[in-house]
Amino acid sequence: MTDKEAEYWQAQTTQLNIVIVIPTYNNAATLETVIYKVSRYANNIVVVNDGSTDDTKQILTAYSTIKVITHPTNKGKGAALKTGLTYAREEGYRYAITIDSDGQHFASDIPLFIQEIEKEPDSLLIGARNLEANNMPGKNTFANKFSNFWYRLETGIKLQDTQSGYRLYPLQKMGSMKRYTARYEFELEAIVLAAWRGINVKNILINVYYPPEGERISHFRPFRDFTRISILNTILVLVAFLWIWPRNFFRKLTWKNIKNFFHKHITHSPDSNTRLTLSIMLGVFMGIVPLWGYQMLITLFLSRIFKLNTVIAILAANISIPPMIPLLLYGSYATGCLVLGRPIAIDFGDVSLENIKTVLEQYLVGSFLFAALSSIVAGLISWCAFSIFRRKNFAS
Repeated sequence: MTDKEAEYWQAQTTQLNIVIVIPTYNNAATLETVIYKVSRYANNIVVVNDGSTDDTKQILTAYSTIKVITHPTNKGKGAALKTGLTYAREEGYRYAITIDSDGQHFASDIPLFIQEIEKEPDSLLIGARNLEANNMPGKNTFANKFSNFWYRLETGIKLQDTQSGYRLYPLQKMGSMKRYTARYEFELEAIVLAAWRGINVKNILINVYYPPEGERISHFRPFRDFTRISILNTILVLVAFLWIWPRNFFRKLTWKNIKNFFHKHITHSPDSNTRLTLSIMLGVFMGIVPLWGYQMLITLFLSRIFKLNTVIAILAANISIPPMIPLLLYGSYATGCLVLGRPIAIDFGDVSLENIKTVLEQYLVGSFLFAALSSIVAGLISWCAFSIFRRKNFAS
């Protein structure tokens, strides 16, 4: 790249109020090269030294034009990113491009982020790697597919790559990052919360370089980090199903949308009354049984297996929205008490293991029976309503 081209891109990043954030931990061998290449595209650079024990500190002392933030001890990549992004937001930058310091990302791809953000301002852009690239570590491929699946489940958004660290964050749109986690799971949590806030999250294609096996420096620890990510995904799925999806549903609950929904999925649906009824029964049953966090996923799977109306089944499963949860819990518990011949009473003063075990037993037994009864009742009501109000009974 010529000096004139470098000046152009430096002017572009300055005009768009973009800062480059480079988290680093023991990457002294590649850090200097990364900084030099990035500086050809941007004047504003922040390097977060996350407690490096190699020559990183000495290397950074040679740069007087970049902002260096140092963690006395290693806190993890997520913490380093939070530090850099929080600083950038407080300094008034609109966007931050994060790039790894191990040399796997190409600074020459920075213009791709600039061009895309000019088309769709305030989006969160994730550089999508070629997962079939030479030397791509197998654990990275698996981890990315694993992450992509859960991200889609939590947000409804399908992405090609959710784990790439080469990103552009819309700082002012994202707000404070105090809630975010501190290690590798930060990058997943950040894009999930961004999607929940209504920020456009999308991939753009980038290049990537993975050195031969013996030359790689990776701080990713499969067992520890997969465990942390799995715990985070479990929490996010619960939040998505119990709050985000119902919230989004009610936000769209206008008279016009209701009318269009019934027109498309009920009155003019090609499905028979029987199929629609069974779809509602499946949804209601799955919405009540104690499979918290996986109810929607299982409903989706079963509706496809039995060739039911997936949209109707998922809608019916939303019977477990937050306002209904106390009623469903009590109905399940009371049903269990009646079946087991025990009094309907909870002693909140007795928190012994035996008492908790008894209450849990009554709830678990009752929940499946209560779900089945509720499903049957919903099915009868639905069948009668369809028979009366549907103008045409389509063949299955």
